[in-house]
Order: sequence, then structure tokens, then C-alpha cells
Amino acid sequence: MQKQNIKVKGKIKIQAELKQLRKELAKVKLEKAILEKCAECLQARTQVKFEFIDQHLSYFPVKDMCRVLDVSTIGYYKWRSKTLSKRDQYNLVLLEQIKKIHYRNKKRYGSPRIAKELKALGFHASEKLIRKLMKSASLESVFKRKFRITTNSSHKYPIVENKLQRSFQAHRENEVWVSDITYVWAGKRWLYFTVIIDLYDRKVVGWSLSTTLKTRYTTVEAFKKAITNRPIRENSSLIFHSDRGIQYACKEFVEELRPYKSVSRSMSRKGDCWDNAVSESFFKTIKTELVYQNSYQNKHQAEISIAYYIENFYNVKRRHSFLDNRNIFENNQLLKHT
Repeated sequence: MQKQNIKVKGKIKIQAELKQLRKELAKVKLEKAILEKCAECLQARTQVKFEFIDQHLSYFPVKDMCRVLDVSTIGYYKWRSKTLSKRDQYNLVLLEQIKKIHYRNKKRYGSPRIAKELKALGFHASEKLIRKLMKSASLESVFKRKFRITTNSSHKYPIVENKLQRSFQAHRENEVWVSDITYVWAGKRWLYFTVIIDLYDRKVVGWSLSTTLKTRYTTVEAFKKAITNRPIRENSSLIFHSDRGIQYACKEFVEELRPYKSVSRSMSRKGDCWDNAVSESFFKTIKTELVYQNSYQNKHQAEISIAYYIENFYNVKRRHSFLDNRNIFENNQLLKHT
């Protein structure tokens, strides 16, 4: 076991070193490309260097050109502000804020969410202007890939009716929970990621990551986390909606729900993933914004990464289109005062 841990740590260290080397190599290549373009103005006056930077904004980042040409970034912006209209000056300031938001959120936000972030900071800009500025700076948000169906409903356990009928609305906490399971690749194997979401505010109230599809490690574990994070009251009804997968239909999971008399089950129609669209949408989001941006080597790495994303970003900071691009905290605070 100790040898295995040393081997894993060694692999992680090598991967970190390779990542750093790739980063340094990319930096060297960028500097080389800038030098090839600006060779004639290396010994020129500062103003000439600033003019070169201004002419190559769509090719290279400002800070990298300033570093190669040995001029200050602040000095460049001061020089540029004197030659720009007030609108251009504002757009320049706006672009810097957009870049900060873009990279702070790991390229996950497109123009609608960036517009909300800017508004919260006191900046006003249309989505059209934001898209234009992002395009000018070659800023692109990560794209969503097509998802695939992972449900195994070929079993003989009883199926319950679809109580939601694609009505994904809730007027209070613990009115409707939706759940699903998907795959996450780590190292040389699949991991099974189960999630439970409260439709009221789209908060992930429970989840699990396992190396097996056994019910106790998927749906049961996620449900136990959910009732700990958001306890169920006896006098208020809760609908638990899922697909027809064996992990939701089997006796073991039904028995786990039995003590909670206020909980009733609901299941999607056969082969219709849109009956559980909120869960599917969450999986597309987390895979786009997190999973596809990483190469997990083992369950431990994946679990830490997913936990941090859910607990420190998705449930706290991420702006949700369903909530009018507010984050969950802002939305719940607003509802308390209405």
C-alpha cells in the first residue's frame, strides 16, 4: 500500500512538472513570436514601442508585449488613454474587467453571466458589447459537448409514475429533488457520479462518486448527504424524481426512503432523458466547466476536484440562468426580502 501511495505521488509530481514545463515552453514560444514581429523597434523610443503594441492587440496579450519590449503596462495604458475617445477608454477598462472575470471563473462564463458580474461591480455593458470585446481579445468560454444516455432500465423492479411531467418548478425548499447518475473517466477506469438537486434553487444538496454502480455507493450515499445538508420535515411533502435506472428502482433504495413518509417517488418515461432535464443540464455544465478541463488520474483527484467545484463554486458563486443569472446565495437572499 505504501509503495502504491509513493508511486501515485510520484506520478502526480511528474504531471505537475510536465504541466509547468509546458507552461514555460508556451511562454518562450510567445516571446519568440513577439520578438520576430518587433525586432526593429527593440531599441526605439518608448512611444514607438507603444504604437507597436497598439497595432498588435489582436495578436498578442498586452502584458507579454510590454515585458518583451521592456515598457510598463501602466505606461502603455496611460499613453493610449490620451489618444482614445471616452467611449474607447471605457471599453478598455471594461475589457480588463472582462478578462479578470473570464479567467477568475476558469473561462466558464459567456457574455450573459459576465454582464451580471460587471453589473454587480458597477459596470454597465450590453451582452452584444461584451461579446464584441471578448472576440477582440480572443476570449472564448468553454463549450458544451453532447451528452450520452447512461441509464440501465432493463430490470424487473416496479416503476412509479412521472409526477413532474417536465414541470421543473418548485416554490419552496425540499418540494422537489431530482437525481441522476453519469460517468467520469479517471486514470484507466470509469467512476460513477450521482447527484441530487433541489429544484427550488438548483442547489446540489447531495452527491457521491464511486468506483462501482452498487446502490449503496451511488444513490443511497448521495441521498444520505442530501438529508444531512437539507433535512426533510415530516409535515412537508417532497417529490424525489429520477430516471428508471436500477439504482433508483431497486429494493435497497426504496427501503432507504421508506422512513421518510413525506417523500414520494417519481420517474421519467422510458428512454426520455428530457423528463430529467435539470439533472442532465447539470451534468453538461460540470463536464464542460470542470471535468473536460482536467485529466484525472484516480478517484481521489476527481473527488477533490468535484467537491471543490460544487461546494465552493456551483453552490456559492456560479450565476445560474434559471435564477436570472444570480448565484444561489443572492437568489435566496432576494426571496427572503420579497
